[in-house]
Amino acid sequence: MCRGDFLTRIAEIAACRPAGIILREKDLTLAEYADLAGKVMEVCSQYSIQCILHSFPEVALKLGARALHLPLPILRDMRGEEKACFTYLGASCHSVEDALEAQRLGCTYITAGHVFDTDCKRGVPGRGLSFLKAVCATACIPVYAIGGIRPRNIGAVRAAGAAGACLMDSLMKSETVQDLLQMMEGAV
Repeated sequence: MCRGDFLTRIAEIAACRPAGIILREKDLTLAEYADLAGKVMEVCSQYSIQCILHSFPEVALKLGARALHLPLPILRDMRGEEKACFTYLGASCHSVEDALEAQRLGCTYITAGHVFDTDCKRGVPGRGLSFLKAVCATACIPVYAIGGIRPRNIGAVRAAGAAGACLMDSLMKSETVQDLLQMMEGAV
């Protein structure tokens, strides 16, 4: 799903100075993820970009990661002393109730989605801007929109109250990462 070499693309993204890069590769084995995570953390470190590991708390702890993003079921099972190892702890939320639970469980931010229709969730309609507005109005921590975010709709995402947005498909497949991110910044 990546245009060109994966680590080269990660470096191109990191060079554009995003707030962070979430390494979400849930189809890998624990060992495969650990190997890739070490490499991606190294690239992010070169650019002073926060690398946020995903779904594998044991890998994040072993590698000394300071940021971790989890699905709620995994977050629910995580012990308090494990959570305390992370400066940034996020969760994927799909409802206002999820957002409130993530806050109670110690998250410092959440992703809310999927907001718009996206190839990643083909055939499942996006939850829409009213969903995003409701989550943003309820949450006391930063909310990042995810799912189908493009230059044409980033202004509406910002207007809904989101602290920012997560991009996947568009960044991994775009011809020029820098041009895409500049369009996102300039979109109103």
